[in-house]
Amino acid sequence: MARRRLESRGGLLADIQTAILTEPLDSLFHITEELGRGKFAVVKKCVEKATGKEFAAKFVRKRRRGRDCRADVIHELAVLEAACCNSRVINLHAAYENEHDIILLLEYAAGGEIFDHCVSDELLSESQIVRLIRQILEGVHLLHQSNIVHLDLKPQNILLTSLSPVGDIKIVDFGLARRLGTVGELREIVGTPEYVAPEILNYEPITTASDLWSVGVITYMLITGESPFAGEDKQQTFLNVSQVNVDYSREAFTRVSELAVHFIRKLLVKTPEDRPSAADCLSHPWLWQQYPGAELSPPAVPRVPRERSGGAKWASAPEDPEDKENILDSPQSKRSRFVIDEAHATRDSGV
Repeated sequence: MARRRLESRGGLLADIQTAILTEPLDSLFHITEELGRGKFAVVKKCVEKATGKEFAAKFVRKRRRGRDCRADVIHELAVLEAACCNSRVINLHAAYENEHDIILLLEYAAGGEIFDHCVSDELLSESQIVRLIRQILEGVHLLHQSNIVHLDLKPQNILLTSLSPVGDIKIVDFGLARRLGTVGELREIVGTPEYVAPEILNYEPITTASDLWSVGVITYMLITGESPFAGEDKQQTFLNVSQVNVDYSREAFTRVSELAVHFIRKLLVKTPEDRPSAADCLSHPWLWQQYPGAELSPPAVPRVPRERSGGAKWASAPEDPEDKENILDSPQSKRSRFVIDEAHATRDSGV
């Protein structure tokens, strides 16, 4: 069947090809453990009875706070369809619907989140980080070629196909993704405080550069094990982002090359037009350095937590899986309704 044209309403994709099935999921699959839970979604591992294949089933509520949100779930399904040829995006296998939920049957990523490597006592080696960032950029580049921006790139939304050895990345959770260029400028305050770009906080036009800011934050966290912008509270975090308050001290980057620092500096700049595109990033020399013996699984590097001036811990506090709202009320956000991160449930799964 030929793919139908995906139409957009304010950046939301509305047209899908995937047939939404109504058979009870447990008639076809053994539903086993719960993999993750968010405010409006839960992800469960399931095994197909006929084949023994493993999947991740993301149950997304159709009604949220008394509002019909079926169109929002269809949007996420449509984005996954649009990215079906992108090997760095989680695969959609099928969709089901029951009285309360639409269920996205997704590829199972057994390696969990790269966030686990950011907060681990042993950080990944530079060569391993380079490989993961290169793959993230490959996925982001293909999304941007389709004029799709993710808008919630963060270590919790990047999964791994295997844990040991560290597998390939899969980008997940497209509930906040938007399609650019269909109806004028796109302005929304969306994202997660520590990873959101300054122009989004300022209610300025969203572009593909907004995702590249988030890639810079992810890179910083993988290298240092610490968040560059996390403050004592959300207001302090917003201030750190708006002022691009980043620690580039020698202490923070003792274990990596100067090229790694240069790469991050190119992305964490306030003006979106000054950030390189994903394609430009892929030609950065840091991503093509040779690391002798890298194929032999380089040893992990012990993590040494530090304190930011003023006493605030840099290491971000663990997320409450029951409180997955994005940007909350702040002085910068009065001009826009808030988009709630309604379907985050990514831990150790194919969400």
